[in-house]
Amino acid sequence: MHLKTKMKTRKLAKLGLLLAGAAVLGGVVMLLWNWVMPGLVEGVAPIDYWRALGLLVLSRILFGGFRGRGHRHDHGQWQRWQKMTPEEREQFMQQCAQRDRPAQPNI
Repeated sequence: MHLKTKMKTRKLAKLGLLLAGAAVLGGVVMLLWNWVMPGLVEGVAPIDYWRALGLLVLSRILFGGFRGRGHRHDHGQWQRWQKMTPEEREQFMQQCAQRDRPAQPNI
């Protein structure tokens, strides 16, 4: 197989897994909502699959965003802090105090 064909196959497989995962999660949200919410809050009606999927998307937008998994936290500052000697840390904290910035590194 050529490299391009493998890449396309992987992308299609990932897309398939993403869609299957979303379908399963939509079903789980529907089952949980229909099991918990009508008994917990008076007047709440059970929801169908598509409303559960919409609720899942809405919660992802409101609470999770669409960043994906490609973003990593920058631990470079923490690593630099860890490599500093106590004298270098003290000097860093003094320089930050002179600039009216917090003396703690951004961890």
